[in-house]
Amino acid sequence: MAPPFVTALVVLGLGFICLQSLSLPAYALSANYYDQTCPKAESVVTHAVKKAMSNDKTVPAALLRMHFHDCFVRGCDASVLLSSKGKNKAEKDGPPNISLHAFYVIDNAKKAVEAMCPGVVSCADILAFAARDAVVLSGGPNWEVPKGRKDGRVSVATETRQLPAPTFNISQLQQSFSQRGLSTGDLVALSGGHTLGFSHCSSFQNRIHNFNATHDVDPTLHPSLAASLRTVCPMHNKARNAGATMDSSAATFDNAYYKLLLQGRSLFSSDQSLLTSPYAKALVSKYAASQQAFDNAFVKSMIKMSSIAGGGQEVRLDCRVVN
Repeated sequence: MAPPFVTALVVLGLGFICLQSLSLPAYALSANYYDQTCPKAESVVTHAVKKAMSNDKTVPAALLRMHFHDCFVRGCDASVLLSSKGKNKAEKDGPPNISLHAFYVIDNAKKAVEAMCPGVVSCADILAFAARDAVVLSGGPNWEVPKGRKDGRVSVATETRQLPAPTFNISQLQQSFSQRGLSTGDLVALSGGHTLGFSHCSSFQNRIHNFNATHDVDPTLHPSLAASLRTVCPMHNKARNAGATMDSSAATFDNAYYKLLLQGRSLFSSDQSLLTSPYAKALVSKYAASQQAFDNAFVKSMIKMSSIAGGGQEVRLDCRVVN
């Protein structure tokens, strides 16, 4: 979620798995993993997400970002859900993750699933279900989530440094993705997750103040958007919650992100950088022209991303602590 996805989705978050996790053995995921042991698990998670959304419209973006940040650090093993303990600072307390929220939604879903099927469904799978539900309940496409992830026992705040910055250029993004088995096509499709949510000023400040020696404002940024962002985010802004929505329909999963990107109306340098690659730009244009094409690509890339193997070996009984 985007890799430019750092403070997005508050913002949609995409970060990257630890390189050491690439050598971990892959485990088999399957569509029918819980058919016998907990057949109603997904519907219970959907209910928890739906209930949370009725009280807080930022929940879908938060859950989608949370899932990205989980999978891109140590693989999809729910390490992002663990709480810091003693001297060990967990991922959720790493700088890029400070703005992650809505952990209570996963807690509530886990509690309900545990009451029905004790010790069966992993927190990593619950988070994957919740991210899918966040998209569907925001008007986006549905898909079958591969199941069978296990929960990890390690979560280290410093490893969140691997999450890509919203200032990344196309080559930095492509390198990060390819190291994780994800293509430029996946990068462009997953960047579309930026259709949901809100970004704090810090994630796009570099484009609206002191851009470079020649320009105070990034010349690729549409002048009217630049002017409004500079009003909301002045040079020495101290307001913690100041920022802007990711696109013009930030609560709806649609292809507006791509349409705005082609108009110079995206927030991050990393978003804008997609237009510097002919191949990536062609995909941006394709998705801007067709919601269906975007939906299809997003689903394919989400399944691929959410299947990045983690080193998990247990099913946590409480998503915040190891067994």
